[in-house]
Amino acid sequence: MKRRDFVSAAAAIAAAPLLSPKGVGAVRGRAPLKANGARLNGWLAQFDQIGRTATGINRVAYSDADLAGRAFTLDLYRAAGLAPRIDAAGNIIARLEGSDPAALPIVIGSHIDSVTDGGNYDGPLGSFGAIEVARSLQEQRVRLRHPLEVVVWSCEEGGLVGSKLAIEDAGSMSLDSIARSGVTIREGIARVGGDVSRLEESLRKRGSAKCYIELHIEQGGLLDRAGLRVGVVQGIVGLRFLDVTIEGMGNHAGSTPMDQRQDAVLAAAKFTVAVNDAARGMPGRQVATVGRVVPSPNTRNVIAGRVDLTVDFRDLNPATLDALFVTLERQAAEIATATNTRFSIRTTQRSEPALADARMMDVIASSASALGLSSQRMPSGAGHDAQSMARIAPMAMIFVPSVGGISHAPQEFTKPEDCANGADMLLNAVVAVDALPS
Repeated sequence: MKRRDFVSAAAAIAAAPLLSPKGVGAVRGRAPLKANGARLNGWLAQFDQIGRTATGINRVAYSDADLAGRAFTLDLYRAAGLAPRIDAAGNIIARLEGSDPAALPIVIGSHIDSVTDGGNYDGPLGSFGAIEVARSLQEQRVRLRHPLEVVVWSCEEGGLVGSKLAIEDAGSMSLDSIARSGVTIREGIARVGGDVSRLEESLRKRGSAKCYIELHIEQGGLLDRAGLRVGVVQGIVGLRFLDVTIEGMGNHAGSTPMDQRQDAVLAAAKFTVAVNDAARGMPGRQVATVGRVVPSPNTRNVIAGRVDLTVDFRDLNPATLDALFVTLERQAAEIATATNTRFSIRTTQRSEPALADARMMDVIASSASALGLSSQRMPSGAGHDAQSMARIAPMAMIFVPSVGGISHAPQEFTKPEDCANGADMLLNAVVAVDALPS
């Protein structure tokens, strides 16, 4: 389906028949609840125009387009009968009260900021889907026992800034670092209505939420290729970022014999293949990528004396990540000897996997079954605010397909029916979690 068909397709999705308050679906074996998919898709179609440029969506955090997107989102909150507020980190939060004042909140949400030249679904689907869930619950007169908090996190694409600050992870970032919009994070937070001098007021402590659930597009092609409708996320992979420097000797390309060269590019090429082979040679779903290669002096007729490159490898199992690192160190030493070069390897970023809660995964899978949607369990290879929230509460994520597995690009697209399915999944998962014993 092409983007130009989106609005007409969205309008064709009929609003599902509403259930009585007793019809809490998968919880008691009755028909599941349905959100208003047509309304959700209408919001996404309108939002597509905010920050759209000739090269893609540009709603980078703290930019004018981000401010416009936040204003649009605040209007959606209010139309849903919610009273949104902005916390000290710049996150937008609203609360739908439950029947039990002592019950911990169920937290749902995502983000609305984009990467540079990105798409319209990464983030907004989960954010607007969460607002739709709150609105549908009220329209269908279903009152939860637990409060429901709907959160739109700030500056997710800039490093999970809003969610990290909400769980007291400020030490992992500098508030004076420059965001993609050209302002510092400190300035950006003030620009969207936050206040870094009061961050402690918005902290969420471990055990302060019943759970966190995030709806998101898959940002990969597993569901699309398999023809499946729902991904039950097992966890968000841990990662290691490496900066690798290879030093050889620069020399003349024409007059240096092949057996006397210390070619850093040759060593880099062998190492790039070794990275690929290391990831492929182990059982599992781990991935490894050489994403940036900079030779020096990068001239046609000079043997490169130095190459700087990056390695990114990810998996759900920390032991796999450690084993990959050991393998790459060994391969680097062997290549250095074979090419008469020198390798230095520095770890620049390290994050541990954030595993989904087993009971929460069962809830998601059961909701898919109740809705008649095919599903599979799978890891998330991309980072999400859910990995921050997993540090303080049981976490779950719901994936719906990205057409062609494309994301972080202008071609990013999720079909209207899959967007609607995602909202239905989130709605029924919330109701099911609300019924679980504490």
